[in-house]
Amino acid sequence: MLKPQVSRQPSSTRTHLLFHKPFNIQGSRHASFFLKSTSKFNIEAQKHFRVAFKPSEIKAIASVTEESTDIKVKAVVTVKQTIGGLITSVGIERGLDDIKDLLGKTLLLELVSAELDPKTELEKPTIQAFAHRIGGQVVEGDIRYEADFEVPLNFGEVGAIFVENEHHKEMFLQDIVLDGLPHGAVNITCGSWVHSKYDNDRKRIFFTNKSYLPSQTPSGMRRLREEELVLLRGNGQGHRKAGDRIYDYDVYNDMGNPDKKPELARPVLGGKEHPYPRRCRTGRPRCETDPSSEKRASDFYVPRDEAFSEVKQLTFSAKTLYSLFNALIPSIGNVIDDANIGFPYMTAIDSLFSEGLAMPPLTKEGFWKEVMPRLFKVIAGSGDVLRFEVPKPMERDKFFWFKDEEFARQTLAGLNPYSIKSVTEWPLKSELDPEIYGPPESAITSELLEAEIGGVTSVDKAIREKKLFLLDYHDLLLPFVSKVREIEGTTLYGSRTLFFLTPEGTLRPLAIELTRPPMDGKPQWKQVFTPCYHSTGCWLWRLAKAHVLAHDSGFHQLVSHWLRTHCVTEPYIIATNRQLSVMHPIYRLLHPHFRYTMEINALARESLINAGGIIETSFSPGKYSMEICSAAYDKLWRFDHEALPNDLISRGMAIEDLTAPHGLKLTIEDYPFANDGLYLWDAIKQWVSDYVNHYYPESGLVASDAELQAWWTEIRTIGHADKKDEPWWPELKTRHNLIDIITTIIWVASGHHAAVNFGQYPYAGYFPNRPTIARTKMPTEDPTDEEWKLFLEKPEAALLATFPSKLQATRVMAVLSVLSNHSPDEEYIGEGIEQAWVDDPIIKAAFEKFSGRLKELEGIIDERNANPKLMNRHGAGIVPYELLKPFSKPGITGKGVPYSISI
Repeated sequence: MLKPQVSRQPSSTRTHLLFHKPFNIQGSRHASFFLKSTSKFNIEAQKHFRVAFKPSEIKAIASVTEESTDIKVKAVVTVKQTIGGLITSVGIERGLDDIKDLLGKTLLLELVSAELDPKTELEKPTIQAFAHRIGGQVVEGDIRYEADFEVPLNFGEVGAIFVENEHHKEMFLQDIVLDGLPHGAVNITCGSWVHSKYDNDRKRIFFTNKSYLPSQTPSGMRRLREEELVLLRGNGQGHRKAGDRIYDYDVYNDMGNPDKKPELARPVLGGKEHPYPRRCRTGRPRCETDPSSEKRASDFYVPRDEAFSEVKQLTFSAKTLYSLFNALIPSIGNVIDDANIGFPYMTAIDSLFSEGLAMPPLTKEGFWKEVMPRLFKVIAGSGDVLRFEVPKPMERDKFFWFKDEEFARQTLAGLNPYSIKSVTEWPLKSELDPEIYGPPESAITSELLEAEIGGVTSVDKAIREKKLFLLDYHDLLLPFVSKVREIEGTTLYGSRTLFFLTPEGTLRPLAIELTRPPMDGKPQWKQVFTPCYHSTGCWLWRLAKAHVLAHDSGFHQLVSHWLRTHCVTEPYIIATNRQLSVMHPIYRLLHPHFRYTMEINALARESLINAGGIIETSFSPGKYSMEICSAAYDKLWRFDHEALPNDLISRGMAIEDLTAPHGLKLTIEDYPFANDGLYLWDAIKQWVSDYVNHYYPESGLVASDAELQAWWTEIRTIGHADKKDEPWWPELKTRHNLIDIITTIIWVASGHHAAVNFGQYPYAGYFPNRPTIARTKMPTEDPTDEEWKLFLEKPEAALLATFPSKLQATRVMAVLSVLSNHSPDEEYIGEGIEQAWVDDPIIKAAFEKFSGRLKELEGIIDERNANPKLMNRHGAGIVPYELLKPFSKPGITGKGVPYSISI
């Protein structure tokens, strides 16, 4: 703080803060609100005072003498080049903006003091200056502006800066650096759009990077902090527009489109009948044919800076996604006009990788290659051809998908390592109502399993020794079987699959049980299939595996991936923006893990999980996919089990053991996902612990933090309102509670998501390995003589008929190729440090320690993948497990852990 007082004449560049209009919300999370300012003020000054400083970038000395009674401060503003905005727009407005740049009238800046005036106890007047553009060059997409301020000695610490954009177009403000202040440079991270004053004449405010708990907020910033949060919450009214920054909650009532077609009607997800997390409210009009549903307008609103930045749109992510859903997927449907036609033989599937699929020409020459260069090849004389890259597992072993050992291995080191669990009770028994679903007892008997094990051990002993494991999709899917079977071109069972842990540490499949409930006047049907050594049994086993893999694919996509990462995280993001000020240290810790997630979720609602979207048309549950997702949320989801150690314990895949690494003893020692995941979990937890303990030196500060308590309460009672009364929600009273909660949220957005997302194309790109749908029932389920004869004569045809159609397979492969890809602008956990963390030496040191641990994990994973004793990640034809390797390169690499739920 600048203590000496000097006397000074009034200045026309200093203004009091007077509020004339209701506050409005637009632009970045880092802005609190827009203000009108007017009037002049007087400042007392003192003579003979001199301050020297060492600036971070700007070479200058601030001085105060008899002739100069103010401190000279320079602001350097970094603006990103935009599409159709600052650089590339044309016309009269562009010319006017160029003139403003020449005149130095581009940005009006106002410095805000962090402290109240000690005499009046009112907010101090702001200091104004216009910023002018530096030179005519654009360096790596950045444009720089400078402003010079004369700051009175008694102004105190700068707490924020107001910005008014004098251009006719919005500008993407990257950051502002203030140099010349006595205590060094002041950094203000913006990362936000600033609207034109011609669209909205209220100014924007950006806070400095210094973090404060609510009780520690400087006096001059308290009102700004509180009013910011009020504005961000909105009033729950109105249709949200693209430039708004309102964060509010709503149910999932926009999945269907009943006004277009009655068959596109879908139930509302969220509420007693279909429990579900909440999404961001858009406020669109309701459907005419179903007032409980919202119209699917062309815009799927997300708050302005939750959308992809234009920098990201210039690169891979946004452009590819929109092209995928709006151009490629419809074009595939035009090329393959028969939605039901399958593959006539296995080599026809292989042709998608060797010959490709000829695509229709588009108006824009080279469009396909421009947006998806990996997928499209130009064949001489043939135009654009959609030709898929060979997935890594298939590249190493063409027949990997056919093998039982690979089927079992992928439950531990594949795309969905979240479903396998230890068998703890025997016999297996359903919890569904037997009056509706038939006898609850499983048809898998001890005698059957012991015969498969070969007399090595008994079932009871195998359970005691934790050698028996299960994929259980019986009770979740069985209630939907009869409804799904009414959909043409698909079928469904409830399923159970049992595995045995061999002495080598690998799993061996023992049995698959498929169950159909009583329906159509027929009693319950169930049958157990086992690996066989005669042709009929072998083919039935392969068909049963195809059904189980379709179940696992649906569960992975709907539950392990969408529900447990994307969907449940959206309420965390909304609550964080509504209840935690940008000045709050926990906001700044969480913010990197939330970037672009809401935009991706909106795209999913628009084209993936909507009625008639990719999931419904290509996965077994069809139109009931999201209802199954809701049932899984109701029956299976718990916040406390989202923590990796608790998840492993709840599935019987680990027990607490303080003498073991990470405090857990794994039931299967060679469990690649768990081994790598626990190291990453511990690294995240240590980083969070160092961060939390720095800002909360006493646990009492957690309980007394009003913003933090409101944040956690809102997540539980509004964001996850249908689970608000569950007893398993953690309390938030101590630092330990806070560390566990934050670590869980960060893990879900980083490690959990990486494990179930970036392996999608490697493991499911060759769809026989993970078919998304089983289109036909088992040949043994009530067969006619003709059906059975056809199966015996040509069993391969039965398998191909069970697999997805050509249209379904090709669409899913294209989607997985894009969604599994790391874009060039990916931000990896522990790789880049936030400026706010750099500005605090203690936090910077903690982050560097965290980054160092992640670099160690890179080497550890390499060593594990090279260890021949770890047979679930090393061996002939086996792809190394790298999904949790922290860093990566662009492309389909099957590795890399981004900060956030991204593509």
